[in-house]
Amino acid sequence: MSIEVQHLSKHYGDQKAVNQISFKANAGRILGFLGPNGAGKSTTMKMLTGYLSPTSGKVEVNGKNVQEEPIQVKRLIGYLPENTPLYADMYVREFLAFVAETYALGNVAQKVEDVIKQVGLTQEQHKKIGMLSKGYKQRVGLAQAIIHQPEVLVLDEPTSGLDPNQLSDIRALIKNLGKNKTVIISTHIMQEVEALCDDIIIINKGSLVANSSVEELKKAHHNLSLEDIFKKLTR
Repeated sequence: MSIEVQHLSKHYGDQKAVNQISFKANAGRILGFLGPNGAGKSTTMKMLTGYLSPTSGKVEVNGKNVQEEPIQVKRLIGYLPENTPLYADMYVREFLAFVAETYALGNVAQKVEDVIKQVGLTQEQHKKIGMLSKGYKQRVGLAQAIIHQPEVLVLDEPTSGLDPNQLSDIRALIKNLGKNKTVIISTHIMQEVEALCDDIIIINKGSLVANSSVEELKKAHHNLSLEDIFKKLTR
């Protein structure tokens, strides 16, 4: 399963939020999608998942065009937006069952049980979402993204605002999921890339400025740290 992006652009009047970017993400590898604030990361994530239409270019998931076959593609993708849309007045189990039913999954109770264990929500499963800490809300968001066992995961700032213990747990979970899925993580945290990613893309002002494996990028820049490479490419 792969994601292939060809000449993807999104313009708002004269502003080019994303400008003619092309790349490929492959199964079994975690791709870090980096850029400074306002570089076009979240806009790109929304176009990859079909929640925003591009001005031009296309996205294909396993050969299916996101714009032409949106329902089929969304069944293949798990998406964790930057600000996870959760229903604060619903209980954790109730919310995840609701998500499972929207995908028309069978054996909903078992699917909910499995994903709760997978993301470490067992102790919180009977609470209302609004009562949870930021870290546990993020786990609920990740649970809803993977409950239908998608082959592609698109995670927008998945560890934003988590404490060190929560960071470690969520990163370990993402690393494990990345063994047999195509995973794209949008982030601006260099430690995240070092800990998780095999490949890296950097965009600046909507344009692609790097696209390679983490190892190759470091070699090309004489083994500078990722943080220094990032600063150099996004000045």
